[in-house]
Amino acid sequence: MELLLRDSLPRVSLAVSAAALYARAVSSLVRPGLRRLAMLLPVVVFFIAAPLGFSSAVVRCVAGLYLAWLGTFKVALLALGRGPLDPGLPVLRFLFAAALPIELIHPDEERPEAAESASLASYTFKVATTAAIVHLHQYSKKMHPSMRLLLYGFNIWCTMELLFASIAAACRALGMEVKPAFDRPHLATSLRDFWGRRWNLAVSAILRASVYDPLRARAGKEAGILATFLVSGLMHEALVCYLTLRRSTGEMTAFFLLHGMCRVAEERCVRRWTARGWPPPPRPVATFLVWMFLTAPSFWLILPTVYRGMEARPEMLLLTKESNT
Repeated sequence: MELLLRDSLPRVSLAVSAAALYARAVSSLVRPGLRRLAMLLPVVVFFIAAPLGFSSAVVRCVAGLYLAWLGTFKVALLALGRGPLDPGLPVLRFLFAAALPIELIHPDEERPEAAESASLASYTFKVATTAAIVHLHQYSKKMHPSMRLLLYGFNIWCTMELLFASIAAACRALGMEVKPAFDRPHLATSLRDFWGRRWNLAVSAILRASVYDPLRARAGKEAGILATFLVSGLMHEALVCYLTLRRSTGEMTAFFLLHGMCRVAEERCVRRWTARGWPPPPRPVATFLVWMFLTAPSFWLILPTVYRGMEARPEMLLLTKESNT
């Protein structure tokens, strides 16, 4: 299969569509439960293997996010009769919901409020930032290691937002409204605000449905939070494996477990703070503290992992002078 789909985006797209249509047909005929799960397992296996058909590390990683992570979780939820996939959806909406990192808005659902002018300004800023990164990368060998890591971090952030925005624009062009993938994460005032309400919301929604809600119902809120961050860390390790084709180091898992524990601690501190009647910290101060806490462990655990992979495979930097020549 890998040889058949090797570096052929049209073939992979057709194969993914066929797998999604099979999942829709099975779910229309078989009730949720173990039998449906067994019949959908080939789709799960295919979604995990499909990204390996690409020789480009960047495409492999993106496909890993879309299919091996989000796609498999959506199919697993479908087997249980939950999640964003519904066999009653029109074919095109089902295909897009299964294969892309989007949350579709139901025609009867109220569209989330969004400041279009602010979004336009944000995307313009990210395009300009990405263009600056393309120029600056030729001097990266002369930069301080910390500055180089910061450059990679901005490249990842801007690329992700622009990629998700492009997918949303394509969906809207086909008459499908989607929820925003990011909601101004730079304005987050707490870890809860950042991870749950602003950053990579399509992933947050899938983790909430597949991990957090079931664990919270059985073991409590804190267990749900810790399990969600653990699963997120493990899936980020898988994305690093797709990116580098090397064994994972565990640093991604450590990062997300750290944030999971701090998220639990934050919840307890907020309860005690509120019980004593203390006013919340000023918004600029809270935002500054959140970003300090996000940045410091990233320089320690996240960015070095990505940087080592990019040094081993320079083509992995999506927007570099070399990759554009």
